[in-house]
Amino acid sequence: MLKQRVITALILGILVLGAVIWAPVWLFSLLVGCVTLYGAWEWSNFCRIGRQNRLVYVGVAGLIMCVIAAIGLHNLLTTIVIAAGLFWLLAIVMVLRFPEGLRWSACGPKLVIGMWVLVPAWAALTAIKALPDGVWLIFLLLFLVWGADTGAYFAGRAMGKRKLMPRVSPGKTLEGVYGGLVTCVVIAAVYAFLRELSFVSAVFLIVLAVITAVASVLGDLFESMFKRERGIKDSGTLLPGHGGVLDRIDSITAAAPIFLLGLIYFPVL
Repeated sequence: MLKQRVITALILGILVLGAVIWAPVWLFSLLVGCVTLYGAWEWSNFCRIGRQNRLVYVGVAGLIMCVIAAIGLHNLLTTIVIAAGLFWLLAIVMVLRFPEGLRWSACGPKLVIGMWVLVPAWAALTAIKALPDGVWLIFLLLFLVWGADTGAYFAGRAMGKRKLMPRVSPGKTLEGVYGGLVTCVVIAAVYAFLRELSFVSAVFLIVLAVITAVASVLGDLFESMFKRERGIKDSGTLLPGHGGVLDRIDSITAAAPIFLLGLIYFPVL
């Protein structure tokens, strides 16, 4: 199992790094779009619908992304990320109330929620890649998400005692979350040093890093909530040793729009 996880992680890492560094924006957007569509396929499983309807759902997600691209992502970007930011504020309430008040557990609401989770993340990643320092910023976002997860894992193993939200994700601890936040502060400080940012920009970046790390934890918890409601451990089986695509991108679905919101309204990086 560990060997599978390592091999899969290495392959995914090479593919992701290659796409970020060498792919032009249009190709990067297309690749992220393909991952998003597969994520939509896995999300549709949460809704307990048949295979044909799941394919229709993926098609609708693809159509929405095509319409956004045709209109021009830059024309809709602010609206999309603000809507995503408001959605993730609502998601906090949904996670905190789980499993009480599952008004969203019907098929229709879950299908809409899936679109709200996945499509803005695709739009945000595309928009970040298109920025003048897009490659650097995508790497920063990825390292923050990975840092939050890795820091939480090791801190949780070493010091974890108090459960964060046992009804949603029994393995997560408060100490683990703190470890992830500290890791992200270090990553932001290193980035600020390497990029020779001003003191004000560095402080802002650290604040944004903490907010992004919190968002990544929320994205993880949010998908875990739906898996528990569905009664499954993983969102899929595509990635050996890692589960499904959603299990790998759940954190970034929340982190990417929130990170971009910070870049839009506090463009000091």
